[in-house]
Amino acid sequence: MAWRLLGRAGCGLLLALAGAAPAAAAPPPDPAEAIFRQGILPSGAPLQGQTGTGAMLAGAGAACANCHRRSGLGAIEGRSSIPPITGRYLYRSPMERGDETPLPYVEGMRGNRAAYTDATLVRAIREGIDAEGQPLSPLMPRFQLDAAQTAALIGYLKKLDVRRVPGISDTELHLATIITPDADPVAKAGMLAVMKQFFADANAVHVAPNAGLRPSGRTMYSKSMYRMHRQWVLHVWQLEGAPETWPAQLERKLAAEPVFAALSGLAGATWAPVHAFCEQARLPCIFPNVEAPPRVGAGDFYSVYFSQGVILEAGLIGSALAQRPADAGPLQVVQVYRAGDVGEAAARTLADALAGGGPHGATATNIVLPQDGGTPQEREQALADALRRAQPADVRVLWLRPADLGTLAAVPVPTTGATYFSGLMGGLERAPLPAAWRPAVVMTQPFDLPERRRVRVDFAMGWFTLRHVPIVAPRIQADTYLACGLLSEILNHSADVAVREYLIEKFEDLIEHRVVTGYYPRLTLAPGQRFGSKGGYLVRFAASEGLGVRAEGVWTVP
Repeated sequence: MAWRLLGRAGCGLLLALAGAAPAAAAPPPDPAEAIFRQGILPSGAPLQGQTGTGAMLAGAGAACANCHRRSGLGAIEGRSSIPPITGRYLYRSPMERGDETPLPYVEGMRGNRAAYTDATLVRAIREGIDAEGQPLSPLMPRFQLDAAQTAALIGYLKKLDVRRVPGISDTELHLATIITPDADPVAKAGMLAVMKQFFADANAVHVAPNAGLRPSGRTMYSKSMYRMHRQWVLHVWQLEGAPETWPAQLERKLAAEPVFAALSGLAGATWAPVHAFCEQARLPCIFPNVEAPPRVGAGDFYSVYFSQGVILEAGLIGSALAQRPADAGPLQVVQVYRAGDVGEAAARTLADALAGGGPHGATATNIVLPQDGGTPQEREQALADALRRAQPADVRVLWLRPADLGTLAAVPVPTTGATYFSGLMGGLERAPLPAAWRPAVVMTQPFDLPERRRVRVDFAMGWFTLRHVPIVAPRIQADTYLACGLLSEILNHSADVAVREYLIEKFEDLIEHRVVTGYYPRLTLAPGQRFGSKGGYLVRFAASEGLGVRAEGVWTVP
């Protein structure tokens, strides 16, 4: 539904790209929502439409949300403006009484058009004629909808106007941070210290708007005067028990403490139940600290992550193994990880890739160490026994924590084959590998190289120092600070539009313009993407001691 409702500029989103969208997920329960978001009619048939240029669109390629977004609040695409199409923007003529609009400012809104009625909106949807009797943008489809389908769609556009969103008021913004019971306690303390200080800083300046002002939204000054500066309120949701009980706990917490979004957070071995709950509750979950994010479904929208963590690391190793010559012969990959840790998900990902036709003749054998490692001597013995099972030519992949890596001193260093280990799990360049092992291993690094990220990370570290925040988990704390800063910037840019879907859409639009991105060289979230950083490096240690590493190749996106 990319049409000129609020002006003559029309829609500039390339509908040709919409036709190449991935297959839609199962239709939402609301048939009108399925029309809007997925281009599926109540009968299950694809929505049909023809643009003013004669191009035929069908199904997902004709869905209204392709241009006007899930929120219905439109977008700016290059020089083109895609207007909002929710009920209160359609049915009100902002200048009809000569006063200035109190509607929350969105970038595509304009004041130079007549208000729509049900009848003129039906005409716009079916015939491409606007409220003033003028043709809509040629890119706006003229939809083949009967009276009942059109009425259902119009009813859905009216429902998109959410006036009171849980967790947000005229004076307060309520946010939750979710912590799983197996999260690292040191990282938890560091994350919460950052969040509490950031919230205190955000609340240090609290300016309410002048209720007598009715800004036009045509200038940045008027928009900033209308924007509400709310107090940030943090709710810490500490989960307990088995993962299958978490959704019920979260449901109770959300009912007792309504929040606008979940911010940051910390996971141990799994985050999947939290992810599923946030999608079901339509609760934005903004950049949780998760080492093994769950698989993101085709219809998932509300959760965004910095990267795929150890899943990305498995992809980096798989990409390296795929470079082997076709005549190199069969390859055995031996993976070692502890039960109950995120290495299990990483090992499964790499094993599935090898089994699915990856590197020529490669197969994987997984060696699972007990969850409770025991004493250092017991850890050393278990790891030595596991590595002895690998043949000299095998590729070894260690999904292990520093406590295990530090026991390798008594284990013979492999002199043939290749040995990889997870930098994310092992501590990156600070991994406690014995000196003899350092030249023999390749480390996966789903972050920028140390010398390239130093200035960006130092920005956060300097903030911690100035605010007297103890630095106990540098990467987790830097990511938490980045998540808080990104949310603050997005909320400022969103003016006074308190819509959860619009919040996620603003992340998609604006995150790539962030200069200070911490451990990541760049963050981008195109519509439908849910991982901001998509690549990483394979690195080797530059010497037998110290923090220096050198890249084996270029930044790689598996």
